[in-house]
Amino acid sequence: MYIAEARFALWADFIERTFLDEGFKELIASGVINGATSNPAIFKNAILTSAAYKEQLSSLGDFSPKEKYEALAIFDIQKAADMLRPLYDAGDDGYVSIEVDPFLCDDAEATIAEGLRLHKSINRPNVMIKVPATNAGYIAMESLASQGIPINATLIFSVDQALKCAEAFERASQKASVDTVISVFVSRIDRAIDETLRVAGVSTGLMGIMNAADIYNRVEALRIPKCRVLFASTGVKGDEFRASYYIDELLAANSVNTAPIATIDAYVKGGETTLKLPLAAAAIREHQQRVADAGIVMEAIIEQQITEGLEAFKVAFSEILSELE
Repeated sequence: MYIAEARFALWADFIERTFLDEGFKELIASGVINGATSNPAIFKNAILTSAAYKEQLSSLGDFSPKEKYEALAIFDIQKAADMLRPLYDAGDDGYVSIEVDPFLCDDAEATIAEGLRLHKSINRPNVMIKVPATNAGYIAMESLASQGIPINATLIFSVDQALKCAEAFERASQKASVDTVISVFVSRIDRAIDETLRVAGVSTGLMGIMNAADIYNRVEALRIPKCRVLFASTGVKGDEFRASYYIDELLAANSVNTAPIATIDAYVKGGETTLKLPLAAAAIREHQQRVADAGIVMEAIIEQQITEGLEAFKVAFSEILSELE
């Protein structure tokens, strides 16, 4: 843990083969990170821009595009899992996440089958299967967790999504003891509404934090065994806020923050170490009201973010498969 006494963890939101041999190893050895996450967009950038994948690709000539993608991704996930294994064995997280095919997001049975297949193919106990928080996803994550597979519930923007994930993990915990995380996306909400708030004279860069803090309070209150909130989408774009802003302001006990490498570097160099959460429910409601008074309907913004998030992962996945034809 980055802050062991608070059980606050930093995970790297980045996977790329050359990086695994260099910076990733150093971040683990120095005690900065104790886990990693990936998604289709991260793998798209890695596979399509790095020369490190060419040799393996040349040996996959008869594979379908999806088989090629999985072979490349599984190699990286296995490598990261093996590097993180000593932490896992010591009870200090040591997890790496891989996401199911985003096109299966509305098909529970297919998601379950793919999650089981990926977990078996990777064959590492410290791998989390990422499942999007959709109606089908809640069914799939409960089924997979019930079978002892660690789950990263992802693309969560709303309290409703988070609580449905929590309920799924609560039910699963009655059948298996397994680590789960509820990944709340933060900065995308602020980027969607900050310009409107700025014009209205309302503080920017806060709604994503307030929304995440609200979810954190509610999930923590449920005390679900081995389930934590993970704060995702915590990189800063532009220079309005310090680079470590979304780590600093969401520092919380029993939580994870997964961030881009540059964000982690900035946090390590000068970030906060004082816990910022939980926030009082009254303070959260006050800011939510200011946002509503500025004419923003958060329910519509959140629905848009969920739709756009799923679509972005589908596009990234399609582009990988197209290039691997």
